[in-house]
Amino acid sequence: MKNKVQFSTLLLGLSLTAAVAQTNDLQFPPIAAGPFKADWNSLTNYSTPDWFRDAKFGIWAHWGPQCEPEHGDWYARNMYIPGQGDWKTHRAEYGHQSTNGFKDVIHVWKAEHFDPDTLLKFYKDNGAKYFMALANHHDNFDLFNSKYQPWNSVALGPQKDLVGGWAAAARKNGLRFAVSVHCSRAWSWYEPAQGADKDGLLAGVPYDGKLTQADGKGLWWDGLDPQDLYAQNHTPGSKLEWSWDPAKGSSTPDAAYMEKFFKRTQQLWDDYHPDQIYFDDSVLPFHGVTDEIGLNLAAHFYNTRLDKDGRTEAVMNNKMLDPMQREAMVYDIERGKAEGILPQPWQTDTCIGSWHYNQDIFKKHQYKSAASVVRMLADIVSKNGNLMLSVPLQRDGQPDADEIKIVSEIGSWLKVNGEAIYATRPWQIFGEGPSTVITEKGHFGGQTDVQKKPFTAEDIRFTQSKDGKMLYALVLEIPKDGQVTIKSLAAGSLNWPGEIGSVQLVGGHWWSQLKFTRDETGLHVLLPEKFAGKIAFALKIHA
Repeated sequence: MKNKVQFSTLLLGLSLTAAVAQTNDLQFPPIAAGPFKADWNSLTNYSTPDWFRDAKFGIWAHWGPQCEPEHGDWYARNMYIPGQGDWKTHRAEYGHQSTNGFKDVIHVWKAEHFDPDTLLKFYKDNGAKYFMALANHHDNFDLFNSKYQPWNSVALGPQKDLVGGWAAAARKNGLRFAVSVHCSRAWSWYEPAQGADKDGLLAGVPYDGKLTQADGKGLWWDGLDPQDLYAQNHTPGSKLEWSWDPAKGSSTPDAAYMEKFFKRTQQLWDDYHPDQIYFDDSVLPFHGVTDEIGLNLAAHFYNTRLDKDGRTEAVMNNKMLDPMQREAMVYDIERGKAEGILPQPWQTDTCIGSWHYNQDIFKKHQYKSAASVVRMLADIVSKNGNLMLSVPLQRDGQPDADEIKIVSEIGSWLKVNGEAIYATRPWQIFGEGPSTVITEKGHFGGQTDVQKKPFTAEDIRFTQSKDGKMLYALVLEIPKDGQVTIKSLAAGSLNWPGEIGSVQLVGGHWWSQLKFTRDETGLHVLLPEKFAGKIAFALKIHA
């Protein structure tokens, strides 16, 4: 046993030494000059811009060629894994994986009803303040006019600059524009494409993950190298491991692959000028191999978006950040939310369904409801966060009828109650009620985005105006008796030791003050007899 441990330690050391050797060979284009340098000490001088802190609610089009089958997320990986549903259905719909792989799904994806102007106007009209477009996913296909990735949406598939269309529409509609980048993981994510059927007529015939440019002669992809897409000229790891840790079974990307990622991402930023970039990575892209790529990109992004006072307007999101790293960029919690108020602004990224469009979710009406999204948004904002909500688009680029209804209902609520959400800041405490002690843990940290236990009229979240002169209490369920009790505002409360002058419904007439009393058990507010609230509502409390 001792010899095995020593041998395995030796292998780990050799793997890590190889990774370091690869990173020493990295060559980058120059980054923009400015106050930010490519190191953690410099980047911790970052301060989240007010536009992001004020926006609170954004919508994300997590839309690309994996939406073509409309089978849900991770299609381009699952279609190569024997036993997976997508592995079975792919050959019936597109052909066998040895000849008709994901490259061929890209070929038939046309995005024929892509209409960013109309869609982004709809999102803005329903409360979104910023919009995020998928720039590439783990499938490694660039959805913009990429100089460094021949497999892109201008050359293939839709033959349209999708990111360019989204960017122009966002600016036309007065929305801040964001992009998401996921392709650092293609190296390991596509490794099942090196496999083959284990039995049957084509047992042992390799899938198309190892094809080269020479194999395409006379075919529709003649002149293209599938390795630019699949990146599988390497020995696969023993299992999918997101931390780039050979000891846990991951393979290690080489310098050429990482340099290409850097150039693609820098071009995306420089050509399309997004205000925000979200990396679907832990800490930074390739963290565990090198942080050099992510640190250089961060410095470049921040230095290219300086205002007249030398402060950056750029936002960069990553996951699984420690307290120091959260000072250098904006912390993101995937499908989750913080447990309490965080000192720096942060973001939840989540989806009303599957990340890539899944027609079964629509057919079964299984999306998150508008009510659940509204309550999630109130909780997130009370804790100093933003909500980036993905609304999956069908293969043609359009939302379905259920999604249109859900977004419209969210918008209707925000039209009335948005004052308690937008441009607010956390109060002394984030809330009160039974839900404040619920510990439904999220997969990526914090709590789950939508809690399973129902909310009650005792569940309240607090925000305040930026000048601190106005307190908002968001009541997450409609009380059956027409009265709200806010225990945190009881007489003599340290949260509000002075007098309360008036209480109003947010979105109501400024002169229509509500009746209230205050004692040692709380502030008791009587709602109007004809109160029409359906999901949740906000109260505005004056001194």
